[in-house]
Amino acid sequence: MDALEQLGLGLGGLPLLSRARTRSVSPENPGGEKGRGGMAVPDPATLPFSQAASDLGQGWKVSPFYKVKPGETLTLMDVEGPGLIQHIWLVADPAKGRSHVLRFYWDGEESPSIETPVSDFFAVGHNRFARVNSLAVTVNPKSAFNCYWPMPFRRRARISFTNEDQEELGLLTYQITYAETEVPEGAGYLHAQWRRAVTDRSHPEYVIVDNVRGQGKYAGTFLAWTQLSDGWFGEGEIKFFIDGDGEFPTICGTGTEDYFCGSFGFPETYSTAYAGNVLKHPGEDGPPKWSLYRWHIQDPVCFQQDLRVTIQALGWWPNGKYQPLADDIASVAYWYQSEPHVPFPELPGLALRWPR
Repeated sequence: MDALEQLGLGLGGLPLLSRARTRSVSPENPGGEKGRGGMAVPDPATLPFSQAASDLGQGWKVSPFYKVKPGETLTLMDVEGPGLIQHIWLVADPAKGRSHVLRFYWDGEESPSIETPVSDFFAVGHNRFARVNSLAVTVNPKSAFNCYWPMPFRRRARISFTNEDQEELGLLTYQITYAETEVPEGAGYLHAQWRRAVTDRSHPEYVIVDNVRGQGKYAGTFLAWTQLSDGWFGEGEIKFFIDGDGEFPTICGTGTEDYFCGSFGFPETYSTAYAGNVLKHPGEDGPPKWSLYRWHIQDPVCFQQDLRVTIQALGWWPNGKYQPLADDIASVAYWYQSEPHVPFPELPGLALRWPR
């Protein structure tokens, strides 16, 4: 068993020793180097929070946070491999989550493999904080985003944070824990892509992801669903078109709440290891909104050549027939695949990302 497999065993893997070396990137050690954490010296001109440590000096929480100006892109991580990112803890403003964009680049690629608004990447939709308690993602009060998706890289891992808001982000902090370890030949890279569209009543099919080429495993779905019609919205089926499927998919679900491991609607919120409905917004200030996640950790959807994933927007007419819906849906698709990947569609600008 190689080191990466041992690191991925969770509790059962803790007794298994390996040659991996744990490292961590944070504002107190931006490069993650061995023996170089907490070296900053108080300097209010360059370290905006260092005044609090001016009496104590170097080694006493001199650089724990950053401020990010409007339009600024901050490099959170840029390290050489091989390695495996194991945990990301990040604190930003959930109410401005769609204004902030995360991008991950593996092994020197120019086109990011992960490109999403910050909050949606952590299963928080509509710029509305909601607790998440799952294996892959946890979100804790008041604004603590965590993810545990394993992210192997071979030569280099680079992560950036861009503030596209018109206001300065007054506090950004993070800690990215990774292991310097060998990565086996068969390991894929994590990808995540954000999309948004209003479905068309004539054919209310929402595309979660398409044009995925190569070998891989589909690992999860997050939907931030905004209802633009009255009544129940979740009769639509999710479909996985795998390895050359044409008009009809290989995998076809039986309903939206079924895919998110619920039944008979979403009568209450829930957050479990693999699926959840963490936001049930009744629409007192704007249209009704839902935040839904489904992690395919135990049941990944494996593909060898290509993948397309869609979901239908269907409700009910009073006569008992399905009603096609024009709803506003945003999504993040998560999958692992071999590189290179097909470049993503251009990320919509802030005005087109902003929730209703």
